[in-house]
Amino acid sequence: MAPDLEKQAHHHHHPITTEPAEEPGNDIIPQDDPETREPEESLPKQLARPHAPADSADTPTDWDTESLASQRSIYSNSNPLEPVPSSVSTHDHAAAHPAQHHHEPGDAIYARFSPRRKALIVAVLSFCSFLAPISSTSILAASPEVVQDYHTTVAVFGYSNALYLIFMGLSPLFWGPLGQTYGRKWTLAGSAVTFTAFSIGSALAPSLAAYFVMRVLTAFAGTSFLIVGAAVVGDIYRPVERGTAYGWFLSGTLIGPALGPLVAGIIVTFVSWRYIFWLQVGLATLATLAVITLVPETIHHKRKATFAGHTKPQQLRQCASWLNPWRVIVLFRYPNLLVAGLASSSLVWNMYSLLTPIRTVLNPRFGLTSPIMAGLFFIAPGAGYLVGTFFGGHWADRVVKQYIAKRNGRRVPEDRLHSCLIALGLVIPACMLAYGWSVQLRKGGVALPVIAMFIQGVAQLFCFPSLNTYCIDVMQSRSGEVVAGNYVIRYFFAAAGTAACQPAIGAIGVGWFSTISAGFLVVSAGGVWLTAEHGSEWREKIDGKVEEEGEKEKKAAGVA
Repeated sequence: MAPDLEKQAHHHHHPITTEPAEEPGNDIIPQDDPETREPEESLPKQLARPHAPADSADTPTDWDTESLASQRSIYSNSNPLEPVPSSVSTHDHAAAHPAQHHHEPGDAIYARFSPRRKALIVAVLSFCSFLAPISSTSILAASPEVVQDYHTTVAVFGYSNALYLIFMGLSPLFWGPLGQTYGRKWTLAGSAVTFTAFSIGSALAPSLAAYFVMRVLTAFAGTSFLIVGAAVVGDIYRPVERGTAYGWFLSGTLIGPALGPLVAGIIVTFVSWRYIFWLQVGLATLATLAVITLVPETIHHKRKATFAGHTKPQQLRQCASWLNPWRVIVLFRYPNLLVAGLASSSLVWNMYSLLTPIRTVLNPRFGLTSPIMAGLFFIAPGAGYLVGTFFGGHWADRVVKQYIAKRNGRRVPEDRLHSCLIALGLVIPACMLAYGWSVQLRKGGVALPVIAMFIQGVAQLFCFPSLNTYCIDVMQSRSGEVVAGNYVIRYFFAAAGTAACQPAIGAIGVGWFSTISAGFLVVSAGGVWLTAEHGSEWREKIDGKVEEEGEKEKKAAGVA
C-alpha cells in the first residue's frame, strides 16, 4: 500500500530540537527516566551497543542488520574533522550541504526496521485506520432504510452519527495514554478485537437503543487505530521522513469517509442495510489478524518499565496518573498544539459537512433517485484523497529539507507548517465556495461541484501530513498523548459539522454554509502561519513555566 516508503532508507538526519520533559508522578520519581527524553548517545555508541533480545516486552525488537550496517557505513565514511552536532544544542552547523548526509544523534533508533518492514507496518495501519472513518459515513447512504426499520425520524438517526463522532473524539483520552504506558502493539490488537465485536452488535441490533449503544462503542474502539497508529509512524520514521509516511497512513482515514457511502449505496440497492456492518465485520477481522501477525512493538520506552522496584500500591497510583485524561487536555496549554488542533478541526469540519449532506443536497439538484447514483458523487473527494496521498507527504518533507538548508543544518519543527499554508488558506476555501454556490445557484452543471470536491480532496492531503507530523516532532516522548489531543478536538468539530450541516443548509442554503466553512479554513491558515513564525518562541515560554511549576512542586513536597 505504501511503496514509496521503501525509498527512504538513507534519508537525512538533523539536529534534535528540544521538547518539554514529562513530569514523573509523585509516587515514583526515577532519577533518570528514559521515557521522558529522546536517546542522547552518539551514533557510534548506539550502533555498537548490543541489541535487545527479540522477545523482550519492554525494549524495541526486530533490529534490522541491513539498516544498521548502512548506518555504520554512512558514519564511518564521514569526515572525522566535520563538526558533530550535540544531542542538546540546536545551533550546530553542518560543514557542507546541510540538507544532505546530515546525521542526528539518536537516529539509530529509527533504523530498527528495514524500509520494506516499515512500509508493511504503514500499509497495515493505513488499512486499520480506514475502518472507523468509513463506518462513520457508510450508513448515511442507508438512512431512509434504517429510519424505516426502526420507525424513527431522519433527525433522530442523524443524532446517532453525531454521537459516533463525539465518541471518536472522547476515546483518544483513553487510547493515547494507554498506548504510551503499555505499548502500541497490544493496544492496537485489543481495540481491533473490540471493534470487531461491536460491529457484530451493530449488525444484529434489534432496536434503535441497541443500535445507538453499539455504534458509540464501535466508535470508541476504532479510534485507537488513528491515535496509536499515528504514534507508531513517529516511532519508526525520522522527522524528515515522517511527512511521506503520514501521507500514506492518513490515506485510509480520508478515503474511508468518502468511499463508505458509495459502497453502502450499492449494498442497500440490492440487500439489507445490515450487510453494511457485516462487510465491516469482515474487514475488522482481517485488520485484527494483520495487527497481531504483522505489526511489531515499536514504542521506544514503555512507561510501565519504571515500575521495577516499586510496590503494587505505588504502581497502581502511578498507572492511574498516567492514564488520567487530563494529561492529554493539559497539553493545550501549548498554543502551537492548540492551533494545530484547530487547523485540523477546520479540515475535518469541512470534510464531514461536505460529505454528510451530499445525498440530500445533490439528489434534488440533479434529480437523482437511486442510492448508487447519489453514491457516485463520493468518488470525486475519494479520488482526490487518493491522488493527494502520492504528493502531500512528499511535499511536506521537501519543505522541511529546504528550510534545513536555509538554516545551515538546523531543523526547526515549525518550518514544516509552511508546506500546508497555500492549500489550507487558499485552495480548499476556493473549492468550497465554488461547490456551495454552484449548487445553490444551479450553475456549472455536474462538472463544477465534482471538480471542486476532487481538488479539495487533493489539497487536504497537503495539509494533514504536515499538521500531524508537526505534533509528533515537537513532543516525541509524549507522541501518543499529543496525537490524542489533536484527534479529540478535531472529532468534536466533526460531530458539530455533521449535526449542524443539514439544519444550517436548510435555513441559509448550501452556498452560505460553504462560505462559513471557507472562512473557518482561512482563519485556521492564519493561525498556522503565526505558529510557523512564532511557535518555537511560544514553546520556550511554556516550557519555562512548566519547569518553574515542577520546581515549586518539588520544593513543596520536600517541605511536606
